[in-house]
Amino acid sequence: MANILKEIIDYKRSEVAQQKTIVPIEQLMEQVRELPRCRNFHKAVTKQNPRGINVIAEIKKASPSAGLIRPNFDPVQIAKIYEQCGADAISVLTDEKYFQGKLEYLTQVKNTVSIPVLRKDFIIDEYQIYEARAAGADAILLIAEAFEPTEGRFLDLMILAAELSLTVLLEVHCADSLLRARSMIGFPKAHYSVIGINNRNLETMKVDLNTTVRLAELADVQKGLVAESGFKTKSDVEKVKRCGASAILIGETLCKSPDIAEKFRELFS
Repeated sequence: MANILKEIIDYKRSEVAQQKTIVPIEQLMEQVRELPRCRNFHKAVTKQNPRGINVIAEIKKASPSAGLIRPNFDPVQIAKIYEQCGADAISVLTDEKYFQGKLEYLTQVKNTVSIPVLRKDFIIDEYQIYEARAAGADAILLIAEAFEPTEGRFLDLMILAAELSLTVLLEVHCADSLLRARSMIGFPKAHYSVIGINNRNLETMKVDLNTTVRLAELADVQKGLVAESGFKTKSDVEKVKRCGASAILIGETLCKSPDIAEKFRELFS
């Protein structure tokens, strides 16, 4: 069976190398030098919420598993609906080859809403972190399974993100990754990172909602826990609320719906 995550990471290395020749990293470093501090993504996804869970609403046009999700795709319009519905943060897919995203979508969304914005991509290089910050991101995704267990580069990326005031959503899918990653939460500064458990296996793209349920007891939910992927019904949301998740990341179900606002109310009212 093809390992889709490995395929994406291999492509991402060549994509980043090419991008460095177009926009040098020194140019990005200069762009971020005078930017104001990022909006507080960590607070947005860990705070007490009257609805019982915080919502990271994702702007997602397509995916390898679902194909085209929203044909009439307008990221700014979707972002406005999410904020009006009471989303606590917004995630924007920026990978072009596999998810039909664009970094410009993130900038457009950031300029439209007042809540924190996450860059959702396969980040493996310092260049992408500077790129995210320059584009307006308040947080970035780092996927534990995209790195070798002994790879120190992962910690270097977390340090750089904190230096740039970006929050890291540190995503895991299996118990081994979670056991390694949980000690990194709070590194190198408190309140600049939070664990996310992805119900989707990125190697096969298969979803099991019980992944969060199984792994939540290994996480320190007092530090915040984001449940990601596969949520379709209110009962799915209730399931992860019961296991202590402080936030849910959801995109496909919302973006597939003809009426995003109605679907949001249905899931989170």
